[in-house]
Amino acid sequence: MKLAEIKGVYHSIFSLGFNCTPAIQLEANKLRPFAGVLDWTVSAYLSDVNRLLKNRFAGFMELPNLKMLDFIPNHPNYVVQDTYYNMVSSHDFPIRAGSDSYLSSYPEFKEKLNRRVARTLEKMASDPKLLFVRLNGTFEEASELQSVLASMVTHDFRVLLVNYTQVPYIVDLEWPLEKVCSVELPAFDMYASNYDPNWNILLEGIQYVNA
Repeated sequence: MKLAEIKGVYHSIFSLGFNCTPAIQLEANKLRPFAGVLDWTVSAYLSDVNRLLKNRFAGFMELPNLKMLDFIPNHPNYVVQDTYYNMVSSHDFPIRAGSDSYLSSYPEFKEKLNRRVARTLEKMASDPKLLFVRLNGTFEEASELQSVLASMVTHDFRVLLVNYTQVPYIVDLEWPLEKVCSVELPAFDMYASNYDPNWNILLEGIQYVNA
């Protein structure tokens, strides 16, 4: 699929993570109408996201799978890993005065997560057209993602897959995947700044309309 073919109107738009960059860029371009399950979650491998979707989020961030990672000085939240899906949250478990447990906020977090999961599955079942945005992934992982989403989405969908590489400008890879547009962007220090103007170009011509 070519980049030009991903332009158009969508009734739901979701980040599929890697880190918070897709959610931040969607928000900056007014294309994040609601929070998604993976907006603020680090998922190093798209294969793990594929597995999570295939399982319809079953078991995600359940207590038996949680482990606190190294404590980060001056960071307002605990860094917590879901060891089953190999994903990490660094925004959902605030460090609270008077509590030494990273799970003190778990009930509120799980309630919020359950709402987001339910909304995502409902949108997949009902909305006419959805867009999923993912940072980092291989052709093989993207092909699997396309198959997994095809089994979950009732109507139509597209995937925008972005990889940062050493290219000097945006490269449209035109992978032979019907629903996936894959592009490479010039290397960008996403930890130094939240703003990458190349995303404005990528997302130009994409519109969100409430179904």
